[in-house]
Amino acid sequence: MARIRVLVVDDHRIFAESLAAALAAEPDVDVAAAGSGPAALRALERATAEGRPYDVLLVDAELGGLTTGGGSGAPALSLPRQEEPGAVDGIALVAGVREARPAVRSVVLAEKDDPRRAARALQAGASGWVAKDCSLQRLLTVIRGVLREETHLPPALLTGVLRELTATRKHRTESEQLVESLTPREREVLRCMVAGLGRKAVAERLFLSPHTVRTHMQNVLGKLGVHSTLAAVALARRAGVGPAEPATVRLAGDVVERGSQLA
Repeated sequence: MARIRVLVVDDHRIFAESLAAALAAEPDVDVAAAGSGPAALRALERATAEGRPYDVLLVDAELGGLTTGGGSGAPALSLPRQEEPGAVDGIALVAGVREARPAVRSVVLAEKDDPRRAARALQAGASGWVAKDCSLQRLLTVIRGVLREETHLPPALLTGVLRELTATRKHRTESEQLVESLTPREREVLRCMVAGLGRKAVAERLFLSPHTVRTHMQNVLGKLGVHSTLAAVALARRAGVGPAEPATVRLAGDVVERGSQLA
């Protein structure tokens, strides 16, 4: 019998352990629990290194404490920076795992239904959204379903989630049109802004004067209809604009990466 490897990620210890114990009673499920984002990332790395990767992540929507830090115990996987105030940490974990371990299916466990957050979870790469108080059989159906490439949502959420996804697509299209209005040089500057570069660093990267870069940045803000670099970056990300690639310089035959710290 093929066994399903499940990792429960929840910072409420009693809930995580109880759910793991219930799932472990199933003959085809191997389960473990992690109490934080960093612990989950370390468990994923360790399982992959041992050749026994997890198949499904069950992630608390309200998961806290995802700061990975820089100590020796920091996990190799990274989390995306949250782009909007109040973004849900559990969904940030889903996004990070989806990018680094696309074969792992994530299901978000929520205390209450929320179409907007459920839509954000799907956009982050989740394959399902279920209530924490759902039955064990319902949860097992979802776990087995997402491994068959199914997407699972409570029926009561479907209309709201579709509305949110449609609105997001509209905003993305509008953002794409604004970005298309930029000149090629202005798009280069915007990508540098997305990478977190300040004016001086952009000038060095593009071999321009700081004054010229300031003019380009002002033009970018004007054409995008925003008043701050942060707003420009958020709009660029909605339009699918990625950060500029790290610059490299050659010294005595060696390639050295130039950092992207703010100037």
